[in-house]
Amino acid sequence: RAFWGWLNAVFNKVDHERIQAVGPDRAASEWLLRCGALVRYQGSPKWQQDYNGLPTGPRGKYKIEAINATDSCIMYRGFDYLDGLEHVTDIKLEKCMYIQDECLQRLSQTSNLQKSLQKLKIISCGNVTDKGILALHKLTNLEYLYLSDLPGIREKETTFRVLQQALPNLDLELDLE
Repeated sequence: RAFWGWLNAVFNKVDHERIQAVGPDRAASEWLLRCGALVRYQGSPKWQQDYNGLPTGPRGKYKIEAINATDSCIMYRGFDYLDGLEHVTDIKLEKCMYIQDECLQRLSQTSNLQKSLQKLKIISCGNVTDKGILALHKLTNLEYLYLSDLPGIREKETTFRVLQQALPNLDLELDLE
């Protein structure tokens, strides 16, 4: 178990030179696929899941529009890859064992995501608590938030009331015990 944790940490190490060399969308695609997530590019209905099949072309041609991190090993230390992404409208975090409150805080502090992110699903991420959900209030363009199977959320009514007040246009869907 310790070995896999170490390996996942290696996969999440940010290579700032790579971001400079190939651009934020390409570098983030490489990170996400390396960690087992999927990406979808603007104008494409197809999810990219094969690292070796990443599309080539001029820098900036492929812009990440959606991220599906189901069962992936993405973790906080890799979130710097999200900084340069300007077109992400949809993120799904499902069964991500390394996603915790700090990740959601970091996500909500990413200025490009504050502008672009419209849809977020957080499902079966056992390390997420009320604190992480409350941090999402900075995602001012968020239109839809789906929360399911999050045992770390203890103060449901208070948390959701505060979030709903901060984001009055938010469609909040809950499937929590």
